[in-house]
Amino acid sequence: MFKKRRRASLLSTIRQKKVPNHIAIIMDGNGRWARKRGMPRVAGHRRGLEAIRRCLGGLKELDVGYLTLYAFSTENWRRPKAEVDYLMNLPEQFIDKELDTLIKNNIKLGIIGDLQGLPQHTQTALSQGIEETKDNTGLRLNFAINYGAREEILVAVRHLGQRCREGLDPQAITASDFEDCLYTAGIPSPDLVIRTSGELRISNFLLWQMAYAELCFLDILWPDFDEISLYQAISEFQLRQRRFGGI
Repeated sequence: MFKKRRRASLLSTIRQKKVPNHIAIIMDGNGRWARKRGMPRVAGHRRGLEAIRRCLGGLKELDVGYLTLYAFSTENWRRPKAEVDYLMNLPEQFIDKELDTLIKNNIKLGIIGDLQGLPQHTQTALSQGIEETKDNTGLRLNFAINYGAREEILVAVRHLGQRCREGLDPQAITASDFEDCLYTAGIPSPDLVIRTSGELRISNFLLWQMAYAELCFLDILWPDFDEISLYQAISEFQLRQRRFGGI
């Protein structure tokens, strides 16, 4: 009962101010959550899916346009093969269980990252989710999978370099031109970036895009993340003054 009252109170408060249009989350702590309970790491990843559902449920109450979740980095391939194989099956599990809910709630699925580097069954599941939700007009849910910001920037530079060889004047290149070559083309930069688990780093995530984002680091492990955690982070965001270099 107390938790329900706390959730309602936080929601009422943050509705009175402007909420971030784009929230990005580094979902960290699944392995540690499982280890603390004497469970295999994959159990933490499984529980992490429930945290995603709670997060989406919390956002139903707010006018947030974009949610980007850091699901699998280019560095995560270094993990044990059994864990990587399990992580590559999670998108299929998510689509199988949540597709009807995404459609019902008008959520549009998107992916950022190097999809060609994923197993074919993972690509197929993600493509199905994207196709089935392409006409939805509500929250845009982006999963960053096989994503690394440095590689993203290099891909953009290579693309612009090719355009320069084809005649584009390098001196005429603008920030907008560069952003059009990123995986996030057409998606506004995040206003709020949340990282769970107490780690104080951004781990090669949206390096260009988060130039003026507000950062919020939470001690909670991702499988324990809920609507209250989300609303507390948004409440903290609303207390900050965003000057974008001005006064």
